[in-house]
Amino acid sequence: MTQPMDTFSGSSMFDLRGRQSVRATFKLSQKAIDVIGLVSIHMGIKQKSLFDHIIEDVDDLENLAQTIRLRQFEKIPRRQKTFVMSRRTIDALRTISQTYDMPRDALVEYAVKKLESVIHSEKIRHAERKKLAAEVMAHFEKGEQVYQSVVKALGKDDPFCRHLAKAVHAARKTAEDLHEFLKKSQVLEDF
Repeated sequence: MTQPMDTFSGSSMFDLRGRQSVRATFKLSQKAIDVIGLVSIHMGIKQKSLFDHIIEDVDDLENLAQTIRLRQFEKIPRRQKTFVMSRRTIDALRTISQTYDMPRDALVEYAVKKLESVIHSEKIRHAERKKLAAEVMAHFEKGEQVYQSVVKALGKDDPFCRHLAKAVHAARKTAEDLHEFLKKSQVLEDF
């Protein structure tokens, strides 16, 4: 006999409630907003998951709160931005904010700085990808040349040619996808 769905244990209900999405507005620097967007879009991580990762560790957040210099923080030009976060993340922010008498905005601003090292290492990988892309594209071009010589030798309607045409078409699509990925990644170069 199965149990009805409404008989969750108390801890299960708490876990589900902690995952509930809520909106929160912060005043952050443009750089922090850009970092959040860059990591989220470029690495394919939802912003909510990103915030969970950088804020939910209460010990790290407490250590961070102790290092923030409010005078310096208040000099940073900031603008309002609304994000979706889990209730657990908001609760962690509120708790540390109250405990250390620290604005939530400052906690988020400085927590986001932790992502700059991720961006730096991704920037290095991007440079390496650009170098490798030239080599990969040369292989694709060689495949196109081989296909053209096969077409001349056997004719476009030959079964061998038709199979090879599928491979060349897939390679073209892959080349376009790689080009688009590198184009999107150019934002790393300016960071």
